[in-house]
Order: sequence, then C-alpha cells, then structure tokens
Amino acid sequence: MDEGRHPARSQLFTVRLWIEDLGDSRAEWRGKVQHVLSGEASYFRDWPSLVAFLDERLRGLSGSAAGQGEGQDQ
Repeated sequence: MDEGRHPARSQLFTVRLWIEDLGDSRAEWRGKVQHVLSGEASYFRDWPSLVAFLDERLRGLSGSAAGQGEGQDQ
C-alpha cells in the first residue's frame, strides 16, 4: 500500500506496558498509549480504556477519510 497516497488510512500508536507493584505481593498491569503524530497520550489500567482511547482518536481523524471508505473492505 502506498501510504503517500492515503495518509489518513494509516495511523501510528505506541503502547507501553509495565507491572506496577502494589505491595503485599500484589501487582497490576498499567499502560500508556500515544498517538505518534500528535503526541496525544493516555494512561490506562485495563483493555477497555485502551480501546476507548484508540476509538476516540481514530474517529476524530477519520471525518472525511472514513466516509470515503465506508462499507468497503480495505
């Protein structure tokens, strides 16, 4: 795929995961997701929070691009 022709169809995110020590032999996974181009980031403790950030960010970017490709497999 030539990303030069369709830049809005591809977005780059970084996801960083680590274990947070809660004491008393307890630990919890934590994470940070960041949209590389804008720098917008969000911290999360569960998968639904990660997915919500991605969904919100992609919907915000897809205003005109999503309408062009709706209903088509890409």
